[in-house]
Amino acid sequence: MSFTPYTSSREPGPSAGRREWTALGILLLPCLLISMDVSVLYFAVPFLTQELKPSGVQQLWILDVYGFVLAGLLITMGALGDRIGRRRLLLSGALLFGLASGLAAYARSAEMLIAARALLGIGGATLMPSTLALIRNLFHDAGQRGKAIAIWSAATMGGIAVGPVLSGVLLEHFWWGSVFLINTPVMVLLLVCGPLLLPEFKNPAAGRFDLPGSLLSLLAMLPFVYGIKEIARDGFTARSVIALAIGLPAAAAFVHRQRTARHPMLDPELFRHRGFSVSVLMNLLAMFALVGCAVFFTQYLQSVRGMSPLEAALWNLLPTLAVGGMAPLAAVLARRMDRAYVIGLGFVIAAGGFAWLSGLEPGSALWYVLVASAVYAGGLMMVVSLSNELAIGVAPPERAGSASAVLESGTELGGALGMAILGSVGSAFYRSGMDDALPAGLPPAAADAARETLAGAAAVAGQLPGRAGEALLTAARAAFADGLRGAVLGAAGVMVCAAVLAVALLRAVRTAEGAENETAVSDPAATTVTSAPEAPVS
Repeated sequence: MSFTPYTSSREPGPSAGRREWTALGILLLPCLLISMDVSVLYFAVPFLTQELKPSGVQQLWILDVYGFVLAGLLITMGALGDRIGRRRLLLSGALLFGLASGLAAYARSAEMLIAARALLGIGGATLMPSTLALIRNLFHDAGQRGKAIAIWSAATMGGIAVGPVLSGVLLEHFWWGSVFLINTPVMVLLLVCGPLLLPEFKNPAAGRFDLPGSLLSLLAMLPFVYGIKEIARDGFTARSVIALAIGLPAAAAFVHRQRTARHPMLDPELFRHRGFSVSVLMNLLAMFALVGCAVFFTQYLQSVRGMSPLEAALWNLLPTLAVGGMAPLAAVLARRMDRAYVIGLGFVIAAGGFAWLSGLEPGSALWYVLVASAVYAGGLMMVVSLSNELAIGVAPPERAGSASAVLESGTELGGALGMAILGSVGSAFYRSGMDDALPAGLPPAAADAARETLAGAAAVAGQLPGRAGEALLTAARAAFADGLRGAVLGAAGVMVCAAVLAVALLRAVRTAEGAENETAVSDPAATTVTSAPEAPVS
């Protein structure tokens, strides 16, 4: 089975009309909810803890199991959608997501809530690749598809920022289960409107579903993501090492399976096209920096500036709203110049924002950090939207589900790696700054707490008398600024390298419509293969 970049013709594809753009609006609903569910629980934890009384381990699983299951099943669900139909998978996932939301809202034990969150992860894994794959099938014109994917990317990233705000507002008026119950009416709307607006698409030549490959992908992703998050939280522990020792060999076995199976979940030839493989890498690097530094931004607002969680979430929303237009702008620029330079420009803008943020001090004005955050988030929005559009544009339409799943998996891995690596860099700088700032005679447990996090130092400072507590808190805030500076400078360096890679590897790579395919670029004597658009299934 060989891969040939999809080319419909030298002419632009048929233009999308009102029906297709309305369908896009429907597809944005699950994107918002799925990304919101990653962060919506942050404010609800104290309330559900009081009622359900979970243990420390159970509380961690309540927070993390959604993301673990989502990451582990993305590739499986993307391949499944290509075989059974993307609309069918989307609507099945919406039904499961809605039912699981109701189960989570009325959970009566920690175990029940963990199980409901796992079901939400399964539902989310069906929805994300299906939405992006359906956009590939709805918008055949490259320009319109670029705009649609830009809007999709903005909605996906915006949902993460909206989640805490919505959670805070709901918890002020309702019980903690309301943060889940809000999902149900939206999914009902999708179930009603989806069959009316969304056509069905599937790959008639996909072959049998690769069950062993599916199990290997799950065995690779789940332990790997778990291990990375454990490293980000507690450093290298026996659990994280064991998880990585399971995940990495399973990933190697999964790659071998995909190269040798008669009907693989992922066509290995897909990764030989620079437009796809490099776009996945660009997406991963962008999310590495974005997620890795977002943690410091939230801690700064709450622990340094003393904001409440809801107030911090509202201020955190401003940079997201400010960069909402960057994705459409990137799509416009990519039609007028080589998109490699636009992606490189996005990375350079992000690097500038991170470099600007490195000048942050505990007493800096609020506008300073907000503008810096808007700058780097705007640059990364350009990168993510164009990377998504390019990867989906070069993939054959019949494999859009698998291609979307790989993109989403790269996003999950990039975020986990960012939290682990940049978080470790920031923590190392913070601990180094605190080593000489701890007052003499401090009990070992209190010293360890102050040395571990800024929040811990604030708690210890509150127990010290007078100036000793103030001095410790001042030193902790200065050490946190050092940690943030180290993390964002590390992110800036990665962004500069990513800009160079983008320009070097993506120049002259185009989406299929009206462009030379990758084979022709590498071999001028090769013949361009043209395939007809995939027929919708009624």
